[in-house]
Formats: sequence, structure tokens, C-alpha cells
Amino acid sequence: MRIGELAGLAGVSTRTIRHYHQLGLLPEPVRRANGYREYGLPDAVALARVRRLTELGLGLEEVRDVLADDADRELREVLAELDADLARQEEALRVRRARLAELLRRIEEPGGLPEEGPVSEQLAELFGEMARASAQLPGPEPAMAARERELLALLDASGDRRARGMLAAAMRETFAAPGALERAYAVYGMLDELAGAAANDPRVAGTARALVDCVPEEVVAAIAAGAGPGAVQDEGQGTTLWADLLVAELAPGQAEVMRQAMRMIQERSR
Repeated sequence: MRIGELAGLAGVSTRTIRHYHQLGLLPEPVRRANGYREYGLPDAVALARVRRLTELGLGLEEVRDVLADDADRELREVLAELDADLARQEEALRVRRARLAELLRRIEEPGGLPEEGPVSEQLAELFGEMARASAQLPGPEPAMAARERELLALLDASGDRRARGMLAAAMRETFAAPGALERAYAVYGMLDELAGAAANDPRVAGTARALVDCVPEEVVAAIAAGAGPGAVQDEGQGTTLWADLLVAELAPGQAEVMRQAMRMIQERSR
């Protein structure tokens, strides 16, 4: 049997057979006087076994390990490991599908899923509340509200689970009190009005005080201790990367509001 005939019989390409030869999965057959490979029934059986193992999901190195062991103990072990791996993949897919179903459900709700999504379930709930609060406003949503959601989504996507947990807790505390979202959106509007203002604008101090008044004592303590989003470090001499990103994108007047607010938070915690 020529290589093309063997390939047709096993349902693989001749290139695959040559690759298996290179990897040592199939022994090289005898060659005719003209140099062509001559395959027989044992070669077809071996090739069929390699194909069945790969169809089960084994990698080629795992197949080689199985074929190298004359006893079937190795095969049982490899197949058991493969089964466990598939079970883990099934569970991961189940979790992902459940998450997608939740996102699809939220898209259908009033306010829908914001452009910053997808985010964690906790942050998605907060964004939904923000969207509903924004829908009650007489005009368009303040640009600062969307900017803050972008930064919250960035922190939410970080690999720091501790930071994500503290973020969710801080946001729940911040917006838990009755009217808290409305007060926050009023401050967002005040910040929007400072979009073209200088750092010494007379409105800066009042806006900073209004911003700090929106932050509960529990969150103030966490921020001042360096344990929460926007945390202040070294007696106000620096900020975390999260706060740096926020301030860097703001106009001078808005950035000064954030600096003053962070200093006030530090003073409130003493």
C-alpha cells in the first residue's frame, strides 16, 4: 500500500502521515527498491489508533506516551486525566454561559448594559443603577459619570481580586444611602461645569467639598488607609495609579477638585 492509499483508508492527509513519522508516532515502513514507502495492515491499524486518540482530545505528545507503553495502564491514566480535564472545561463553559445569559438579561433592562461593559456582576448592578439615575435627569448624562465608569471598569478588569472586592464594597457604601446617586450626579454636573476652568477657579473648593460629602465615612477610612480605589499615599504626597489616571485626563479645574478632595479625605480620617 502506497502512502496515498493509506491516507485515504485512514481518512487523513499524506502530510499528516509524514508528520506522524517525524514525531515517532508511526514507525517508518520498509521501502521498495525505488524508494517509495510500502505500508501494510499493521501500519493502517497503528495509524487508525493514533487518529482515534487524537479525536478524543489527546495531544500528540500524550499519544506518543500511550503508544510507548505496551501495557494499557498508561492509556487508562491518560484517558482518566483527559476526562477530568473535559469536566473542568464543561464547568468553565457553564459558568461563562451563565455570565453571558446575565449580561444578555441586563441588556434588555431599562438603561441596558453600558458601553463600558461587560464588567463584574457587582459593578454591572452599580452601572445599572447609575443608568436609571441618569434617565431621571432633565438633560444628558454628565460626562464625568461616564469617565468614572470607564475607570471603574478598568480597575474591575484588573487581575487584583482584592482590589476588585474593595471596589465593589466601596461603591455599595457610596451609593447605598437614599438619594446618594442623585447627590453624586449633582457633583458630576458640577465637575462638568469646570471642564474649561483653571485650577484657581472659585468654584473648585465648593465642588471638592460636595464631592467629599458624597463619600461615606467607611469609604473615607479605606481610601485614607491606602486600601481602596483612589487611595492617598504618604500624607497626600502621591496617589495610586487609579487616581493618577483620573487626574491626568481632567481639565485643570477638575483635576484640582480631585486633589483637594483627596486632601480633605485624608484630613477627615485623622
